Amino acid sequence: MSQTTPASKLSAATTPVAEGNLSGALGKTSIADQVVSKIAGIATREVGGVHDLGGTTARTVGMIRDRIPGSKTNLSQGVTVEVGETQAAIDLQIIVEYGVSIADLATAIRRNVIGAVERMTGLEVTEVNIVVSDIHLDGEDDTDTEAEPVERRVQ
Repeated sequence: MSQTTPASKLSAATTPVAEGNLSGALGKTSIADQVVSKIAGIATREVGGVHDLGGTTARTVGMIRDRIPGSKTNLSQGVTVEVGETQAAIDLQIIVEYGVSIADLATAIRRNVIGAVERMTGLEVTEVNIVVSDIHLDGEDDTDTEAEPVERRVQ
């Protein structure tokens, strides 16, 4: 003979935590800043017109790290986040490809980042701030260290 469980007990015990609600009857889910940062970094890089993330110093350190055998690309480079219990705020520092409309690119980045973070984490993204720190020109190579020395005007 099968035993049935009352619907009220079943729904409280087996219903998954609702999207956007990281606390339920069965426990609480915490999401680390680094997780949100990686999601935002990946989502930003997916948008066409983004050359790279981070400022000059972060990119230089990243290039050095990438040359070390066995090292991994820092997916959260150029991304700063603040994560609360139910919300997240994201700051991005990007390098844009020359010729791309920065206003349109910023809109596309915000849409992609907000969608990815909210879908994957259930957190509400309150803001995505974007700083364009440079423009990348075709033929410009970030890793070119053998350029001719520049004659200094002052000593």
